[in-house]
Amino acid sequence: EDPRVDAPHEERDIASSVCPPARRSSEERPGRTGRSPGLGEREARGTPSAPSQTASGPSAGSSGGSLFSWLQRRSARRGLFVDPARDNFRTMTSLYCSMNPAAESVNLSTQTHGAVFNLEYSPDSVLTVACEQTEVLLFDPISSRHIKTLAEAHEDCVNNIFLDNRLFATCSDDTTIALWDLRKLNSKVCSLHGHASWVKNIEYDTNTRLLVTSGFDGNVITWDTNFTEDGCPHKKFFHTRYLMRMRLTPDCSKMLISTSSGYLLILHDLDLTQSLEVGSYRMLRARRTPLTSGLSPRNSLEVLTPEIPGERDRGNCITSLQLHPKGWATLIRCSSNMDDQEQWTCVYEFQEGAPTRPLVSPRCSLRLTHYIEEANVGRGYIKELCFSPDGRLICSPYGYGVRLLAFDERCSELADCLPVQTSCLREVRSIYSHSDVVLTTKFSPTHCQLASGCLSGRVALYQP
Repeated sequence: EDPRVDAPHEERDIASSVCPPARRSSEERPGRTGRSPGLGEREARGTPSAPSQTASGPSAGSSGGSLFSWLQRRSARRGLFVDPARDNFRTMTSLYCSMNPAAESVNLSTQTHGAVFNLEYSPDSVLTVACEQTEVLLFDPISSRHIKTLAEAHEDCVNNIFLDNRLFATCSDDTTIALWDLRKLNSKVCSLHGHASWVKNIEYDTNTRLLVTSGFDGNVITWDTNFTEDGCPHKKFFHTRYLMRMRLTPDCSKMLISTSSGYLLILHDLDLTQSLEVGSYRMLRARRTPLTSGLSPRNSLEVLTPEIPGERDRGNCITSLQLHPKGWATLIRCSSNMDDQEQWTCVYEFQEGAPTRPLVSPRCSLRLTHYIEEANVGRGYIKELCFSPDGRLICSPYGYGVRLLAFDERCSELADCLPVQTSCLREVRSIYSHSDVVLTTKFSPTHCQLASGCLSGRVALYQP
């Protein structure tokens, strides 16, 4: 039987154009009484298309040289030939909604390791755990197998970890940064000294191949990891008071710095090879207005106080700062300096383009698009949230568990669901799997897996 008989009129047009009826002649193999629908017919039956798409589809297929190449292009990218119904991502949403604690989570002894302050996955999926009591642990997240413990990695709390395929770096409250080689973990490659206070996070500039660190001394320092006889050359790139977190955008074109006084600093057209003098930025003393320096096309500074729901006239401490994996937005977690019972998770879209009169009408590069109120549990500890690798989901520590948050009910891309007015983040799922306050979360870059660490030293793994 011809499978196109019961298909709608538009579907029959697509099937006829893309996959012509097969001949029922001597070319058929002996013994075959019928034929199964062709690949093009099955695709046409599964995804109705608009008439305009019908007219364009066959020509696109023929120009590509084969039906398979046309179908591959059709499914691999979003374009004229993709049915909008396929953008519902029902499969992805169902995966996120079915996330549960894995049967084998990583349990750590608090007497040995203390609280879990940071979790990081390497590109080849080694899970590293930065612990309160000077140690770094490495695990295979798929089997939950313990690989290695770096005992006394530092002399104080380990705060942050950066990894690539071979080297990784750790920073600590002992004011140092340690470099390690994944192939030889018996000892450090070297220790870097340059900060005068706790070092809180590490970034890497892929353009200049410089390691970038920031600490509570207010300094942002760059390190050349091409070692010389004199060690690892470094220089102070920037300084500001009340520094909390520093991040680089994925393309390393911007640096964002959050402060405990509620300011968010953005360095545009970033050039890490130039050291910046704080005195050249008069606007650092300004309050609650976005300003740009106008001094140079490189490293131009913007200082702003992000809009917080219900917090028009009160200062906020921006404790956590993350960036969308595609560089579309920034994610912050902040608390009121005047009301310790309020915490907010907020998403800000980057708005590109400079004003026509920068000194009169300065630009504001961030626009608040989504927000949600958080539970202020575990006062005094920073809660590190994160984006999923595709940027559709946010995982936020929430009391003794985690919350999975999306921009809309379909877990759409941020670019596809930007609201005209500020809207609330949608809660996809809440999971309570810890016996203490959750401090940090991280998605695996290669597997459908999520990890969270808590104050009592337990790491929980989640998967569908």
